[in-house]
Amino acid sequence: MEHLVSPSLLAADFLNLGKEVAMVNNSLADWIHCDIMDGVFVPNISFGFPVIEYVKRVAEKPLDVHLMITDPDRYLSRFHDAGANILTVQYEACIHLQRTVSEIRRLGMKAGVAINPHTPVSLLEDTLPFIDMVLIMTVNPGFGGQSFINESYKKIRELRKMIEKKGFNILIEVDGGIDTANAAELVGAGVNVLVAGNSVFSSKDPQETIRRLKKLD
Repeated sequence: MEHLVSPSLLAADFLNLGKEVAMVNNSLADWIHCDIMDGVFVPNISFGFPVIEYVKRVAEKPLDVHLMITDPDRYLSRFHDAGANILTVQYEACIHLQRTVSEIRRLGMKAGVAINPHTPVSLLEDTLPFIDMVLIMTVNPGFGGQSFINESYKKIRELRKMIEKKGFNILIEVDGGIDTANAAELVGAGVNVLVAGNSVFSSKDPQETIRRLKKLD
């Protein structure tokens, strides 16, 4: 399947958020990535429901929402109501992961599970039947603009092999240090969804950067 591109609003200009979303709407991007940080699970605070609700009103692409928060179960239905199409929770934040992802699906959203750089992909084996996507964090989460962790390629290939062996139709997403220099190698390793924040929104021509991430030229 053709890979997807999901620009991350964490790197957008929040004084001009409407214009930034309009730019993504008019680009070759497939999704809009929204990072929710609570200052507890990660050492940063991003944004919450009012921003998601606003973005949903003007977005023409599905909202790809990643919860980097403790006890995400409290908010699953609220993120659904705010407009999330894909909802990803952190493996490390969920005590009853299968229950959490099953509830995400029951609410009508695609269910994703994210793993931090130190978490082995093998821990997801029993959860694969319950999810639609795995997000491999290729930096330690909390801040944009970090350098890509090269050991991530091994995890991507291992996860792709595990998914194919079991015959599941599960997307692999990556987030952290993604740009036009490593996009092709990531897709070649088995990635389906590229999340790009700084490389898109700090670009002189964000739409051209999105096009290059999509076309890999």
